[in-house]
Amino acid sequence: MNIFEAIREDHDKQRDLLSKLVETSGDSNKRDALFKAVKKQLQVHADAEERHFYKPLISSDMMQDHARHGIAEHHEIDELIEQLEETDYDSSAWLKIAKDLKDKVEHHLEDEEHAFFQMAGKVFSETKKSTLATEYQKYMKSHL
Repeated sequence: MNIFEAIREDHDKQRDLLSKLVETSGDSNKRDALFKAVKKQLQVHADAEERHFYKPLISSDMMQDHARHGIAEHHEIDELIEQLEETDYDSSAWLKIAKDLKDKVEHHLEDEEHAFFQMAGKVFSETKKSTLATEYQKYMKSHL
């Protein structure tokens, strides 16, 4: 497995969790459980990705701006999660923010999968792609 496949697996989990989250309503146990799962998945994934994908790319002139952009989007996602934490589950604003979060995350995943991965593929050797995948997965496993 390479770093792109490892990250894409987690992206699929995030898409699934976010789709389920925006289908919830009110102050329910299901909404609470899904929100906690989404929050944990996104936070651990962002940390792992910044360490084992973006950080190794920052030194590449071709990828530096892209890596910074990806990290900036992680911060925007964090801010939406904070807004959700500060909003009552049964508020109509909560679902709107959750949908904004879903849209922001999906935009970020598309950027990575359709642009960053192709460019990063030219920067990393096959060995590096494999090593990064192992480190990334190890981090995810130990923090989730």
